[in-house]
Amino acid sequence: MTIAVGESLPNVTLTLVTADGPKPVQTKDYFAGKTIVLFGLPGAFTPTCHKNHLPGFLANEAALKAKGVDIIAMTSVNDPFVLAAWADASGAKGHIEFLADGSAAFAKAAGLDLDLTERGMGVRSTRYSMYVVDGVVKELNIEPNPGAADVSGAEHILEQIK
Repeated sequence: MTIAVGESLPNVTLTLVTADGPKPVQTKDYFAGKTIVLFGLPGAFTPTCHKNHLPGFLANEAALKAKGVDIIAMTSVNDPFVLAAWADASGAKGHIEFLADGSAAFAKAAGLDLDLTERGMGVRSTRYSMYVVDGVVKELNIEPNPGAADVSGAEHILEQIK
C-alpha cells in the first residue's frame, strides 16, 4: 500500500552520503524536527533522473529554502558510492543530500517501489516528490509517466508549499 498524505514515513535504515563516507541513518531520526523535500527516482545517471529530475531541485534550491525547507534530499535504489559519484558529477554535492536505499527497503515500506526486473534494473523506486514535516507526509506527487519529471518535479512541489 502506498504511503498517503498525513501518514508518518516508515522507519528504515538508509545510507546518507557524507564527506566522510557512507553513514547509516534511521528515517525516524533523519526527518525528526525538520522540514524536508524528498524526491525519489529510479536511478542515478539514468536519462530523466540525470537531465531533468535532479537538476530541477538543484535549480530551485534557494526558492525551496526560502519557503522554510531545511533539507532537499533524494533517494534511489543505488549504493552510496554510485550516489557519491552522481553528487559530484551533477554539481549537487553540498546542495542536495543523497540517501542510498540499496535494498529498496524504504521504497518497499512506503509502497513506492517499481519492479523493472524485465528491463534488467531490478526493483527500483518510482519517481516522486514529497514534502515532509517532522516525519509526516504533507504533499506527495507520484509521477504517472516514468519518462517525465513534471508532477514530481521541483517546480510542482514548490507551488504546493505554503
